Amino acid sequence: MKNRAFRLGCDIGGTFTDFVLVDDTTAAFSIYKCLTTPADPSDAVETGIKALENQAPGFIPEMTEIIHGTTLVINAIIERKGARTGLITTKGFKDVLELGREIRYDAYDIFSEYPKALVPRSLRTEVDERITSDGRVLRSLKHDEVKQVTRELLDAGIESIAICLINSYENPEHEARVKKLVEELAPDLSVSASYEVLPQIREYERTSTTVTNAYVKPITVKYLHKLSNRLQSLGFNGKLFIMLSSGGITTASTAGEFPVRIIESGPTAAVIASKHFGRMFGIKDIFCFDMGGTTAKSCLIQKGEAGLVSTFEVGRVQRFKKGSGLPIQVPVVDLMEIGAGGGSIARISKMGLLQVGPDSAGADPGPACYGLGGENPTVTDADLTLGYLDSNYFLGGAMPLDLNAAHRAIDEKVAKLLNATLIEAAFGIHDLINETMAAAAKTHIAEKGGNPNTVTLIAFGGAGPVHAYGLAKKIGAPRIIVPPLAGVGSALGFFTAPVAFDLVRSHRVELDEVDFNSIEKLFTNLEEEASAILKQSGAVDGIKFDRSTDMRFVGQGAETNLPIPNRAFNEWQKSEIRDVFDESYKRLYGRTYPDTRVEFISFRVRASLPQHPFQIPRIASSKGTLQDCIKGNREAFSLIQKRFIPFTVVDRFKLFPGARIKGPVIIEERESTIVVGEDANAAIDDYGFVWITFVGHGQT
Repeated sequence: MKNRAFRLGCDIGGTFTDFVLVDDTTAAFSIYKCLTTPADPSDAVETGIKALENQAPGFIPEMTEIIHGTTLVINAIIERKGARTGLITTKGFKDVLELGREIRYDAYDIFSEYPKALVPRSLRTEVDERITSDGRVLRSLKHDEVKQVTRELLDAGIESIAICLINSYENPEHEARVKKLVEELAPDLSVSASYEVLPQIREYERTSTTVTNAYVKPITVKYLHKLSNRLQSLGFNGKLFIMLSSGGITTASTAGEFPVRIIESGPTAAVIASKHFGRMFGIKDIFCFDMGGTTAKSCLIQKGEAGLVSTFEVGRVQRFKKGSGLPIQVPVVDLMEIGAGGGSIARISKMGLLQVGPDSAGADPGPACYGLGGENPTVTDADLTLGYLDSNYFLGGAMPLDLNAAHRAIDEKVAKLLNATLIEAAFGIHDLINETMAAAAKTHIAEKGGNPNTVTLIAFGGAGPVHAYGLAKKIGAPRIIVPPLAGVGSALGFFTAPVAFDLVRSHRVELDEVDFNSIEKLFTNLEEEASAILKQSGAVDGIKFDRSTDMRFVGQGAETNLPIPNRAFNEWQKSEIRDVFDESYKRLYGRTYPDTRVEFISFRVRASLPQHPFQIPRIASSKGTLQDCIKGNREAFSLIQKRFIPFTVVDRFKLFPGARIKGPVIIEERESTIVVGEDANAAIDDYGFVWITFVGHGQT
């Protein structure tokens, strides 16, 4: 095993923890999937690594890196299991977390609820200082006052502290001094200052993001430290990287300092993998669909690129209603949650209607069919009842499913209450989740100016390939691709992501008044800061910088992000910048206003290292026939005929390049199952991708 190098991708989801081990010498893959251990996620990580030893004995000392994605941060926020956090802010701003934007997310719901602030009012303190919006010191900071409020918070038993002073994005002098004083008084206290976490305009979003970072920082640092120690005890001596929400990877130390940046680390990896596969096959418009045990998320990739957004929400009170969650203002791939996952619970609502989700059975106790004590019917129970899953081949047979338990749960808690048969109830659960996802997907695609009738749907996750066929029919997508190892797609996607980091700094100035030399200096400072972060990974050569700026019309409330070609900013003419803005604005909104003044709001830099070479190996050709790949037949529910019909069951691992299969067919592998109806055909390419096309593009 000497002179071989391994890399491991590990994705901790709400229900399962996925592992993909790649041998960089031979390009061979080893995979494993096990239930997540919510009490201590590192337990599942150790279990998976030990299990992979059976497939690649002695690989651990030869691992050069582990790339890790985790739901630890978002779960801590949703479940309110973060650290006891205090806030130091400018006098008059302690209630900004409740005031927010003073916008009702549902104007007609008089009972609408809002998320509870992560820092209670009793743990928010103020200091009498003030910096103006252009960075001038209006009221000086009093050191004695800072020490007094810090002692008050320490006496209240805080474990972490957030510092967010008004306009510190323009001048961080006061915040830096507050941070220094806090660290002198309490050297072991976890501290998050907004000028480091998010030096960006908009007080509510900046405070919310900084508070969130402080809230989860202690548990993230503790987890990453514990994980690192466990990995070392197993013999791992390489580097531990963490997936960022923005689509890059970073060191564990950086992730520990800015855990707010890894909230969406898992789902993002599937998008990065989709981009990689799109480049492989020359497909520019892709709808990435990742359905796991807890959630289903999507992203529209246009012209080969996935959009980045600067703000998203977590912990929504109303899962699909924008404005009902906590705003987080960090770069994140433009993901949309379009539905529930395999573990989402089905029930009868107060209105007497079938409802699926948003709550999930998770890994403990899991769906009823897991046989671990779960009594509520879930999407997985419905899929098993409809014949799409083999109770004796779930996870390759390592985790048999209890079909009778699934029947009991659906019958008692759905079918009887609806006066329906068991099969009608199971189909209702399956079809409702498909319909919910289809409605959200159509909206998501339309908002981005896309056309669902031309996109290629790529399915990931344990449940994604099961539901991809039904979803594609409902949105009218003509083609589905299921990549190899789709059931562990996020873990595989980690290998396609570059080491990267995004930085932003707000500086509001009109185009007519801007000093381009000062802007070039701002960009240069951001690049130097980003370079220092990337160099923690050990690499120093080949850093690439991508610049962009947020601009808007003077008086406007929203900005347009403009990529700036990488040349010195002071070499640009103001008229050139204006032309770029007008062209982009017109493309987005159909018209522009050439006589209206425009202004800069924020400046952004993305620094990235050259991507590690990665490719899916070609699968071996076979002299066998399609008949050799067939495992048998199984009765499964037809979405077209609304009854059980025979489906051909195929072993995906035996399929060979050029194989073509007519539906109805079920293609099984250890980590996922692909369902293809009778109006579609499947074909296998040289890399083992399953390409599903519809006959006549029929819809239901």
